[in-house]
Amino acid sequence: MITSKNNTQIRNVRKLIESAKERKERKLFVVEGKRLVLEAPPAWVEQVFLSESFYSFGKTDLRMFKKIEVVSDAVFKSISGTVHPQGILAVVRKPEYVLKGLHEDALHKEGSCTLLLLDDIQDPGNLGTILRTAEAAGVSGVIMSPGCADVFNPKAIRSTMGSIFRVPFVVDELVSVIEDLKMDGFTVYGAALDEAVSFREVEYPPLRAVVIGNEGRGISTSVLNSVSGRIRIPMQGKVESLNAAVSCAVILFYLDGMI
Repeated sequence: MITSKNNTQIRNVRKLIESAKERKERKLFVVEGKRLVLEAPPAWVEQVFLSESFYSFGKTDLRMFKKIEVVSDAVFKSISGTVHPQGILAVVRKPEYVLKGLHEDALHKEGSCTLLLLDDIQDPGNLGTILRTAEAAGVSGVIMSPGCADVFNPKAIRSTMGSIFRVPFVVDELVSVIEDLKMDGFTVYGAALDEAVSFREVEYPPLRAVVIGNEGRGISTSVLNSVSGRIRIPMQGKVESLNAAVSCAVILFYLDGMI
């Protein structure tokens, strides 16, 4: 059992939690809590850490994981990102997807596909919620600009509620992605306020993609100039726009015929 907060393994976990650069270089991230750990594909999990109390309770089947380390409660608390730690976290290998793979399977199975493009979403909680929403709305894949928050940030991971393991995603320059999607037969819509039509007035083709912009400024000019059309959510009262995650949910669920 690890009892020192200065143990090399513990220091490495702490670095992964605190540093996006560390996560990028090592191609690893950390998930915490019983639900998230159990939802992680076992083949992705490098190592599981249990607090002494969690291990002593012994009512969770963890035999699918190849490497488990027990640590003292004090040590576990030092690497936990929550106020009331559940006593279980895992170091997980980052998934790797390619742009073409985001929609080829959907086209093969269903003949239609919805993709979501995110332009510089800054808040990790928003980003995680959007990923969760994308799964619920049946989106085939998500493309994030390099300016988006790190999707492997602990706050983003918690907000996905496990969707991080099930929704394919890539990080790429959106202008070039949009041009590639157009060549593949996609129509790309940008959620915008100016020169836009109501999202309910559009007849969406089987191959479609939606761009959601930054929380403060919306979609960048270069990306907005690349889209096929602009759509907006009509507002009442003095409200000009909705939270990025809320806007995303409204549009995606409408596209899928769920509202």
